[in-house]
Amino acid sequence: MRKQDMNRDWQATARTLSEALPYMQRYTGAVVVVKFGGNAMGDEAAMAEFARDIVLMRQVGMNPVVVHGGGPMINDLLKRLDIKSEFIRGKRVTDQATVEVVEMVLSGLVNKRIVQAINDQGGRAVGISGKDDDLMVCEADDPELGFVGRPVEMNVEVLSDLYNAGIIPVVAPVATGRNDNETFNVNGDTAAGAIAGALKADRLLLLTDVAGVKDANGEVVTSMTPEQVREMIASGVISGGMIPKVETALKAVEEGVRAAVILDGRVPNACLLELFTDHGAGSLIRSTEPRVKPRGR
Repeated sequence: MRKQDMNRDWQATARTLSEALPYMQRYTGAVVVVKFGGNAMGDEAAMAEFARDIVLMRQVGMNPVVVHGGGPMINDLLKRLDIKSEFIRGKRVTDQATVEVVEMVLSGLVNKRIVQAINDQGGRAVGISGKDDDLMVCEADDPELGFVGRPVEMNVEVLSDLYNAGIIPVVAPVATGRNDNETFNVNGDTAAGAIAGALKADRLLLLTDVAGVKDANGEVVTSMTPEQVREMIASGVISGGMIPKVETALKAVEEGVRAAVILDGRVPNACLLELFTDHGAGSLIRSTEPRVKPRGR
């Protein structure tokens, strides 16, 4: 590469950093809950990139909290153990044998892999599950589903203790029940929304494998109010697997999250594009009377 071209690249990098400054100032001290999942979890390069973004968020004064899924890894181990897995209305039926595998994969393999990726990028991450310090206490979501939990009690002090100490919490969506020795499998989006609501987070970022919420013409809607989302569900514009995601976002906003965003986790640096640029990177849902933000969304 010629020196002139290198200078242009460096200047572009410096300009990008300079333009991001107001957003970095805007989010200083802000709590941002990030749901991580999808294809990026199985790709080493994508995992490292995600980890760098999370470390950068922490470095500029934000308080990121990572909540993850792990469905493909659970499927792989269940298959290897010859444990049949059934789904009802898109949710995994979780018997005692299955919930043991779920906990093993989520709290062990997946959680520690994300923790290691963040630490490898210079961050300080600690992995926990919803069981630790009774972070998430659940009841059965549906008797047909077995040990699939719905959070009914949140104790998020352990998370604030960690990020106030400069540590990035990485949370596996496995929870305790009200009865002794109960373990519940919790949908990753549901867990992230419940944690964001309990923390009154500034942002809930739901990383998915789609570009965002689309309108009737197939175009991504960049900003919506809860009323508009409900109208799109009622009219059938929002359907299928997107419904539980927007319902999670709506509930989080109702519980005090300033805004929730559904964005494409396949896009490089998706979190940074959403937080540090004016146009954002996905579909933002917030109340009709958002708190004032100096620039951007």
